[in-house]
Amino acid sequence: MKNINLNQKNLVSIIIRTKNEEDWIESCIESIYFQSYKNIEIIIIDNYSKDNTLKKINKYKVKVSKIKKFFPGKAINQGVKLSRGEIIICLSAHCIPKNKRWLENLIKPLINNKKIKAVYGRQEPYSYSSALDKRDLLTTFGLDKIIQKKDPFFHNANSAFLKSIWKKYPFDELVTNVEDRLWGKTLIDNKHYIQYQPEASVYHWHGINHSQNAERAESIIKILENKNNFFSYQNKQTKNKNLKGIAIIPLKGEDLKNFNDLNNTLNTLRDIKDLSKVYVSTDDKKIYDYVINKGFNSTLRPKILSNSFTDIFDVAKYTIKKNSKNLKNLGFVLIVQTDYPNRDDKLLLKMITKYKKNNFNSLVAAKIERRSYEVYKTKGSKKQLSYLNLIPQNLKDDKLIIFLTGLGTIIDIDRILNDSWRYSNIDYFEVSDIYSIKSNTKSKVKN
Repeated sequence: MKNINLNQKNLVSIIIRTKNEEDWIESCIESIYFQSYKNIEIIIIDNYSKDNTLKKINKYKVKVSKIKKFFPGKAINQGVKLSRGEIIICLSAHCIPKNKRWLENLIKPLINNKKIKAVYGRQEPYSYSSALDKRDLLTTFGLDKIIQKKDPFFHNANSAFLKSIWKKYPFDELVTNVEDRLWGKTLIDNKHYIQYQPEASVYHWHGINHSQNAERAESIIKILENKNNFFSYQNKQTKNKNLKGIAIIPLKGEDLKNFNDLNNTLNTLRDIKDLSKVYVSTDDKKIYDYVINKGFNSTLRPKILSNSFTDIFDVAKYTIKKNSKNLKNLGFVLIVQTDYPNRDDKLLLKMITKYKKNNFNSLVAAKIERRSYEVYKTKGSKKQLSYLNLIPQNLKDDKLIIFLTGLGTIIDIDRILNDSWRYSNIDYFEVSDIYSIKSNTKSKVKN
């Protein structure tokens, strides 16, 4: 079944967002008028351009609407509300259609497959685009048509979608960028398809990653991984006083001093009523068998997750995913290591209670150092120590927070799965000095 009938009676509304685009806007509009598909309207959403953009637009028969506080999704929504067509096109002002069949090819998938609700086309660099931007575009936008059933990638620099689907899912008006990626995820989550259409190509002078701008990249990742839970693997749970979690003990075979430390840790966790399950995640078959025989859960992880670049959070993430079928309706993970001999269940229970009461995303045990201290680099130039570090403790404005992640770290399960906890505020739970003491005697694993 087709979505709509493709003929010259179908009005296509083309939305172009502009701000100071005087160098590009005429070429963009002229290329649109050059298209084989003629039944169109052009809607300009201008963010109060200060150059000659609006002056150059005035010579064309287009609708112009201004937007003062610009957010990309808000601008698109504003344009769609002004549109009369059933097919909506989003085109960047500095994207120039490559040939006269660009528009025809861009809307064709919407006509031929009822499950396809959105299409995005190819973007090619100019000869004078930077090497970084050329690499971005050429490696992202290939030559094969792709129907995306799971991948939410979508790009509004050169895209088409049905107004009917927009009415159900308008764009997010509060995010500063990647509104298209978030909207694409909404479509995929609701069982709709997205198609990449390489035959609908435009020239785009800069890459989709804006020449590797680090600040922009940080902003995008925070949006994708934090606010909108873009890479989620489970439905978000609401914390409540009855919320239960799991405990995970990440353990390398070579790091285990003896089974006494492991036994003490397992026995401590066994008595905590808020924990539904306890897992030991190890790379050592001997430890795995020992834990199973003790009546606890264990996961044998690959050796690649025991290298010097893998942290305990990656190990916990792997363990949760590996056992996801057995971890339904659980809200948090408590990560502990075995080398804190003075840890007890009362400390961990207090941490869990505070975590749930305050609705934290993550909570880490920490020792607070109020004595004088200096941060001293181990590499590079040595720093001259100053007498200012020796002022009385009660006059010091700052304090040193020493995170004891292995003593106890609690993280929302969804957030550890999608890594968004790393981009949220990390709260700490202050512990006394006695809890911070670590066992440091190494010996071979013995039964």
